[in-house]
Amino acid sequence: MGRALALAARASETGDVPVGAVVVDAEGTVVGEGWNARERDGDPTAHAEVIALRAAAAVRGEWRLDGCTLVVTLEPCTMCAGALVLSRVSRLVFGAYDEKAGAVGSLWDVVRDRRLNHRPEVRGGVRAEEASAQLLAFFAEHR
Repeated sequence: MGRALALAARASETGDVPVGAVVVDAEGTVVGEGWNARERDGDPTAHAEVIALRAAAAVRGEWRLDGCTLVVTLEPCTMCAGALVLSRVSRLVFGAYDEKAGAVGSLWDVVRDRRLNHRPEVRGGVRAEEASAQLLAFFAEHR
């Protein structure tokens, strides 16, 4: 989570919401990372999780990320929750809960929907205070 928090800070530099994400394989090696880049890239899909998942798939040479863990500073939205389910990530670890757009328990629970064929293990609230502080500072500056 420390690496994800550091990446989140990079998003703020370009006016993006500070969210960072890291994908680690079963051995604990970082295989993908990203931070929000919607403003920088003008891309509505440039969320930290999607960028990290794409990078991990490129490193592994396949889209299936079995055995991998996605670590992200903020509870994923519906798009990102869907992407991590479709990529077959084994575990999700996230920091702050997102009461406005969270899709891992706050508003929806996409990743644990029993109708889906893949449901990753989930652990939320990891270093949530630090992740929340980054977000609060960003929005205080931009409002």
